[in-house]
Amino acid sequence: MKTGVPVLIAALSGRGLCASARRAGYLPYVADAFSDRDTRLMAAQALRIGDAMRLGIRAKPLFHALDALIDAAPKPAAGNPSIGLLLGSGFEDRPKLVAALAQRYRMLGNSADAIRACNDPVALSALLHARGIPHPETRKLPPENLDGWLAKRIGGSGGTHISAKPTRAPAPRRYYQRRLHGEAVSTLALAANGAARIVGFSRQWSAGNGPRPFRYGGAVGPVELAPAVADAMAFATHEVCNALQLSGLVSFDFLLCGAIPYLLEVNPRPGATLDVFDDEHGTLFHAHMAACSGENLAGIALPELEGAKASAILYADRDRLTIPRAFQWPQWAADIPDPASRIPRYRPIATVYADASTTDEALQRCRERLEELGSMLYAQAQNRERTTDADIQRPRP
Repeated sequence: MKTGVPVLIAALSGRGLCASARRAGYLPYVADAFSDRDTRLMAAQALRIGDAMRLGIRAKPLFHALDALIDAAPKPAAGNPSIGLLLGSGFEDRPKLVAALAQRYRMLGNSADAIRACNDPVALSALLHARGIPHPETRKLPPENLDGWLAKRIGGSGGTHISAKPTRAPAPRRYYQRRLHGEAVSTLALAANGAARIVGFSRQWSAGNGPRPFRYGGAVGPVELAPAVADAMAFATHEVCNALQLSGLVSFDFLLCGAIPYLLEVNPRPGATLDVFDDEHGTLFHAHMAACSGENLAGIALPELEGAKASAILYADRDRLTIPRAFQWPQWAADIPDPASRIPRYRPIATVYADASTTDEALQRCRERLEELGSMLYAQAQNRERTTDADIQRPRP
């Protein structure tokens, strides 16, 4: 265990990586778009990247935050490697920024070239075709008939970049993919030296509402799949990791249509299912660090999980929400915003978790907690608004 070793984490949301790093005994220094309460409590220090939620992660605010975190972190002892940087979500469409980061920091993950390759829809489609991996028809130019097609943004993540009503309007970062219907399943893997090990399979679902019908809702795992399906997903994972020389924790999103898993997207970074598959010792964080250091995959420990775990995101879909100042958050919630924070409609509020002996039980409990947390938050917020209105209307004595 690397007890007390500082590590930089940058992401749109760094809480999951921060929690895993802390469980593994590292000192996480986090720059992200939210700076949630629980992230600040777990991190050695956490800073918000200015305007990242509205404009995406930009170079100047990010470098400013990272340099400030490095100044605050303990200096490495003589002979020890310099503090490293681990990237989470938010860099899929920013390979140039990743390349610039690599010139200044010791990177703990995939290179800019690997990220670019994973998010080049035409090149990835050609690779999958050459390796015999089923995938939806993908093209850069719009088809003659748009019926049955989706439009996606290159480098998008979380499902918010997908449109079910594509247009022909010019857009340099748009591509088109044939729409399939099936069940969303995902592989979490550990990659190094052209090889991969499967951590586990999960089922995922969307929480579509309003303008984003394919928005990521949550995941449950580990799940048991039919042997032929599991073998096909493992084959696709190994082939892509080998072809693109990926390293560290990576995830692969599939759509299971009957008995055929179609590979939709490759995420060359630790993803949302880190919360589902990690254990109390931060074993997945240790594994990621070891793989990025080039260690032999066979000798890297992976979690030995019992039962099942589900995680899901609560969105402000009912209306804009102001977090009550005295709200008591349950222990099964994470990504906790500050009191009085204003959450715009359709934006994420928090994450909920549930453990159980089976995936069905974990999923049901997770859905019940989503409803419970949403009802509690909105009820207290509405009571506060009514009280405030009454105070304003009450005449002074």
